[in-house]
Amino acid sequence: MSENCKPSDCANCPSAGNCSSKSESMLEQPNKMSNIGKVIGIVSGKGGVGKTLVSSMLAVSMQRLGKNVGIMDADITGPSIPKAFGIHEKADACEFGIIPQKSKMGIDIMSINLLLENESDPVVWRGPVIAGVVKQFWTDVIWKDIDCLVVDMPPGTGDVPLTVFQSLPVSGIVIVTSPQELVSMIVEKAVKMAKLMNIPILGIIENMSYFECPDCGKKHKIYGDSHIEEIAAQYDIPVLAKIPVCTDLARMCDRGTIELFEGDWLDAAAEKIAE
Repeated sequence: MSENCKPSDCANCPSAGNCSSKSESMLEQPNKMSNIGKVIGIVSGKGGVGKTLVSSMLAVSMQRLGKNVGIMDADITGPSIPKAFGIHEKADACEFGIIPQKSKMGIDIMSINLLLENESDPVVWRGPVIAGVVKQFWTDVIWKDIDCLVVDMPPGTGDVPLTVFQSLPVSGIVIVTSPQELVSMIVEKAVKMAKLMNIPILGIIENMSYFECPDCGKKHKIYGDSHIEEIAAQYDIPVLAKIPVCTDLARMCDRGTIELFEGDWLDAAAEKIAE
């Protein structure tokens, strides 16, 4: 950003994130009562790869390690984090800001669905308004004593990821993908955006990687061979985990009991991110 630029110009600047000025003045200040350690963005190049599932499971895995975890549901038009955790009550507020809801395990959760009169009400807003709400989830919500704040972002490389990357002190991102070759191409877009914005990439998590037969234990690649190792090697980033197709996980999300999931698929990833 040159001396003739304003911070608001950066969103439309072809050099956004690549100039020397992504100064700290662009970062929004958190609520004065917040105390936040790491901010981890969970991103995907396209929808339908299970990003919310990964965000939820990763948060639960870190909470099981004894960390205080929060989840910011930044997918304003498609919020689903509250349902995965079985939270239907509205967020409360005090004179100092908005108080997130707590899951049964004690994970702090903030989502637009916790502010709407009815959970099924659509959010029909334009990009700048949506971006403003995401900023308010940072500035107005009291994230108290959080070791790691997981930001579940909408798919793609549009307004919300750009807002999060520019406005929040993101420690790093995790890219969620699935085995299809088409998705591998989309992953590259997410990787290149993160590099353009100078955001560290912590690694890739592949969802729906395989199906393990409950009878014989054989693993079946029902979506074909994965190409994620090739992409990871190309950009020198690690593959953190591979999550199988599992009907139990889908059922738990539908029932709001994701905190009860069993499986060590994300243990190593959670330990690495939480260190």
